[in-house]
Amino acid sequence: MTRHDDDTERTFAALPPAHGRGFAQTWWGQVWLKALEDTALDSAQLKAGRRLARAGAVGAVSVRPGRLTAVVQDQDGTAHRADVLLETLSPGQWDRLLDMTVERAGHVAALLDREMPPHLVEDAAAEGVELLPGLGDLEPECDCGTWDHCGHTAALCYQLARLLDQDPFVLLLMRGRAETDVLADIQSRSGAPASGSSAPEGVDAAEAYAAGDILPPLPALPELPDKPGAPPSLDTETPPAPGVDPAALEFLAARTAARAHRMLAEVARGVFGPEPPVAGPEQAVAQDAVRLAAGDPDRDVTDRLAAGSGRGRAGLATAVRAWRYGGADALSVLDEEWRVEGGALARARAALESAWDADERPPLRMRGNRWTVVGAPVQLRLGRDGRWWPYRQERGRWVPAGGAAQDPATALAAVELAAGEGAAPCSGRRRPAAGPGC
Repeated sequence: MTRHDDDTERTFAALPPAHGRGFAQTWWGQVWLKALEDTALDSAQLKAGRRLARAGAVGAVSVRPGRLTAVVQDQDGTAHRADVLLETLSPGQWDRLLDMTVERAGHVAALLDREMPPHLVEDAAAEGVELLPGLGDLEPECDCGTWDHCGHTAALCYQLARLLDQDPFVLLLMRGRAETDVLADIQSRSGAPASGSSAPEGVDAAEAYAAGDILPPLPALPELPDKPGAPPSLDTETPPAPGVDPAALEFLAARTAARAHRMLAEVARGVFGPEPPVAGPEQAVAQDAVRLAAGDPDRDVTDRLAAGSGRGRAGLATAVRAWRYGGADALSVLDEEWRVEGGALARARAALESAWDADERPPLRMRGNRWTVVGAPVQLRLGRDGRWWPYRQERGRWVPAGGAAQDPATALAAVELAAGEGAAPCSGRRRPAAGPGC
């Protein structure tokens, strides 16, 4: 859960699917849902909302005075921004509510325990303050175009019932006051600390450690979702701070979620990818720009990455292609030209000699770690780890044409497969000992 600096907006991370359980366990959460179900004119939309909420299709929920916001995904993956509006209390209503609350210590204690006692709601109603929504109080807005509650706004309401179960201050924030403001007002009216108690005494560490064998076991880990969660929607009425690009932040959050999901999946399977090499600060920033661009951001973000990396749009597109073929290793081969000499040169020449029969070997011209096929727009590049990377020339630019191979003939075959040209400069039958032929 994220609290903003002024505490007038809270963002709750997307909740996991609610399989096999009701949406509201507390009485105030059930009253919230009753207000939804009594208002909605189409029961089919309510059922659709329940299905979406149970499936975990509701993204992060933003709560601020008078409004809820979340991105809800249909079963086909289409995302919709859903909003639900609730009228805020007037300053006079807040004064009556808070004055009534401090007169009854039990009300304050219940709120501090994250509970909404029925007597507090009844006493507030007697003062002309309706805390919980009633018939027609939940006003829907959705970009799907439905004028009444649709499946997306209904799903948002069902999800909020789960949040209300955990913290009734969410409702108070919708009614217009942040938790810190409510507690500060209660304290100023009562003249005593809002907590009502001193700090708890500590627990001796040795005693806690000795009791470890009688504590219940930790709960089982939750199942990994099939796909990463949706990032919070930053399309709110709050203007961004200077220098903050909401679209870029949403993209970064989505890529971070995708990367975390992949890493968790590797842990769950017990299969781990190779550790990336340690890069210097400048190299790491350059690699990050390409890695992020490989996530297919929108045009504005892509332009920023192209400018920030110094590659330009065409250069960044080539770098992204290399990244998709082999990550940081492929990017190094794209960017670096280095002199092959000594043992590395001897091994490279031996690999080239053994890859083809003498009368079938394509003529190659060497420059640094790059061997270009004479008379053809095809090139082999040698990585520092001894692997060969295929390249071809497109519009005067050398671009990656496949992943790395231990054998140069196999790498050249990848150029043919990528271009769909059939037999090319490396045509002919290879020696069986060299692996698959061109």
